[in-house]
Amino acid sequence: MKSKELSVDLRDRIVSSHKSGEGYRKISAALKVPMSTVASIIRKWKKFKKTRTLPRAGRPSKLSNWGRRALVREVTRNPMVTLSELQRSSVERGEPSRRTTISAAIHQSGLYGRVARRKPLLSKRHMAACLEFAKRHLKDSRTMRNKILWSECVNARCHVWRKPSTTHHQANTIPTVKHGGGSIMLWGCFSAAGTGRLVRIKGKMSATMYRDILDENVLQSALDLRLGRRFIFQQDNDPKHTAKISKEWLQDNSVNVLERPSQSPDLNPIEHLWRDLKMAVHRLFPSNLMELERCCKEEWAKLAKDRCAKLVASYSKRLEALNAAKGASTEY
Repeated sequence: MKSKELSVDLRDRIVSSHKSGEGYRKISAALKVPMSTVASIIRKWKKFKKTRTLPRAGRPSKLSNWGRRALVREVTRNPMVTLSELQRSSVERGEPSRRTTISAAIHQSGLYGRVARRKPLLSKRHMAACLEFAKRHLKDSRTMRNKILWSECVNARCHVWRKPSTTHHQANTIPTVKHGGGSIMLWGCFSAAGTGRLVRIKGKMSATMYRDILDENVLQSALDLRLGRRFIFQQDNDPKHTAKISKEWLQDNSVNVLERPSQSPDLNPIEHLWRDLKMAVHRLFPSNLMELERCCKEEWAKLAKDRCAKLVASYSKRLEALNAAKGASTEY
């Protein structure tokens, strides 16, 4: 059982006796206080120059130091472990804790939950092709880059525990495969002149559906953005994008495509526009999918033209960063 704290007067007498040259054993016998307590009070006085009780941090954590280290080890081994899984592990160790307690313990170790970046798995052949792509397109003029119509579909996201500045560490990224998902999926495009069409994709997108999206939106977007007849269309290497019917449509309509190496890093600046759109729509709190679709299209059209121009201008920096990674094995 925990004993009562000593009075301030008794603590002062212990310190006074120590100052007069008396030893711990003598002070303990005279004042009937355990010698360990005498030593503790004198240590505190030497460090803080006071004998009064110092302010405490609050209610002690239910997690022991051992349990805290076990959580950090588990997160370090598997950065994609969820709070629910960590909570079950704590129960198995005999230290049941709330999710907030576990999260706070991990934060104290410098680890925070962040969205995992999607990063392609690259072979040496892929790396060489990517570097050649970067060198070739670094020579393109600004006028050429302003003629690009960037496009992409929104993908689902996954959270990961990581420390600051470790965004692209292999353990904190998801090797990309061709897939779609999410409660609502969108296809959109933009150029340095502003945003183009935004389309909701209902169900699982097929090559035929993608061909129809191209037919109904690409040429009209290029016309609205005044890109001219010799604009360049950017898309990723998704199988639906490289399907025969998609290629035939691009050829039949004389659309020049920005060819990208297989498994090349995602340099598409539209990713930043998706983030801007998400933040704008989140503030509107749409209550159903129809309202969500309407909000997305309205906010997409409102995205600033100068923001689009700056993102396209940053494409050169992305290529330079890729080119500078020539000596790296897997990090881009």
